[in-house]
Amino acid sequence: MDLAERTRAGLCDGRCLGPSHRARQLVGRDGVALVQEPWNSLISGIRALDLLHWALIGLNLVLMLFAPLVLRLLGGSKEKRGMSVHIFRALNLLILLTLLFSQVLLPVLGDSLFTRLIAIFVAAYIYYLLFHVLSWFIKRRFGRQREVEDEIVWVETYNSRVLTLLAAVLVSVIGIISLIQILGYTSLLQAGGVVGFIGVLLALTQGAWAPDIISGLVILNSRLFEEGDVIELREPGDILGVVFKTKVFHSELLDLVGNHRIVLQNARVRGMTIRNYSRFASARGLREQMRFKIGYDVPAARVGRLFDSAFEHAVADKDIAIEEQYPLELRACEAGDYAVEWCLFYYTKDVRNMLKTRQLFLGVILEAAAREGIGLATPVLYAPPPLSAPTGAADS
Repeated sequence: MDLAERTRAGLCDGRCLGPSHRARQLVGRDGVALVQEPWNSLISGIRALDLLHWALIGLNLVLMLFAPLVLRLLGGSKEKRGMSVHIFRALNLLILLTLLFSQVLLPVLGDSLFTRLIAIFVAAYIYYLLFHVLSWFIKRRFGRQREVEDEIVWVETYNSRVLTLLAAVLVSVIGIISLIQILGYTSLLQAGGVVGFIGVLLALTQGAWAPDIISGLVILNSRLFEEGDVIELREPGDILGVVFKTKVFHSELLDLVGNHRIVLQNARVRGMTIRNYSRFASARGLREQMRFKIGYDVPAARVGRLFDSAFEHAVADKDIAIEEQYPLELRACEAGDYAVEWCLFYYTKDVRNMLKTRQLFLGVILEAAAREGIGLATPVLYAPPPLSAPTGAADS
């Protein structure tokens, strides 16, 4: 009995047919086509789903429903989390549609380039999700908690970064082997050629990414700065900002002066002079300095009263974050030709608002100087005599 006779006799329900036979119409004795209707084909495809397929469908549905919670657990900034939720759900929906499509239409298409591309996409998505899950567990186990902007977050450490890189290498190797198998490179020579091409590509480009990875590990290991620290970078220029992220290849800073984000390569950051204002030398906090030039005609007692009055007004202002339990320190730093340069020291622990504190405190000092009648402008010792009018002009 041939294939057509077995189908007409009811001995074959369509699953024993090859891709080419399922693709063409089978005509019965009465000339009526025996092709399944689309709805029956869909029902047959759903019935053909096994336990693994239903598990994938259930997992993707759960990930779609709880995408915000999953992304919050995996980490990431608040500003990026909203867009990440939409992308995450779109990928889950695409996986569901791909799975259903493969059960309804792909049995007709058979093993084609299209099916391999879909399999590559699904495998890449699975390995991508696996890497993020491993990174989450590594950060929770070997990372460290810190308060950043009134929020407790997990920050990277040297151990967590090294283990994350090892996990990335492991997942990438397994993923590449899987993709090679999906593409049909089953022989050892073909697979070795693909792996060798990737290795040569990494070797040729290692000068662009290896220094940044190593510098990032050095920054984390030596704890030069961490997320949430207020630092100042020198050489070239002065950059005062808050450390936002220390990533694999670069570090992100939030500029406190210009209120924008700065991205610097980790290798370049290591070559700069770094001042970390969040690491205090004592329990008093950050010791700030301000310099004023006051003439010799103003006695030291009046200068002291001036700054004491300004300090009292600054402590009463809640916007000026000065440590009131530690009094001002006033010293004569330099006796110049024109004036005495006084150095004023105060303490603050709100380093994120150090610029605001300095500016507001300077305004209070200027108001106190006006009340005391003390000029803060550098005096001039020699005043040239007024120019005499020309003789011709005087005669006229």
